[in-house]
Amino acid sequence: MQEQSEQSFPPGLAARVELTVTDADTAQAVGSGDVPVLGTPRVLALAEAATVAATATRMPPGRTTVGLRVELDHLAPTPVGRTVVARARLAKVDGRRLLFEVSVADGDETVAQGRVERVLVDRQRFVERASRAS
Repeated sequence: MQEQSEQSFPPGLAARVELTVTDADTAQAVGSGDVPVLGTPRVLALAEAATVAATATRMPPGRTTVGLRVELDHLAPTPVGRTVVARARLAKVDGRRLLFEVSVADGDETVAQGRVERVLVDRQRFVERASRAS
């Protein structure tokens, strides 16, 4: 019998998310550097948002995904005022693990690319477990 994730999330699911870079998104603002360009933590957050969007309409009730592993190459700077587009495509499903290929682009220029692995979990149990750990 196929696991829940394999039934809910066929490879090929995709989504895109846009961000117009503001001062709050810069490396200076997020503490990841001292330059006024899109910071790597914001690039990663945008790529993860695209992975979440890719599965949102097919998410089973009471379930969610959480990040497990990230491989991200931040290849080019993006100044304030530019709009970047993050794309995520579900490349592989292995039980509860979902592997996405992600990219972030500023027009025709690739700003970042990599892979994001997420795990399908029971939302309530996950939150309860996290609360006990603190």
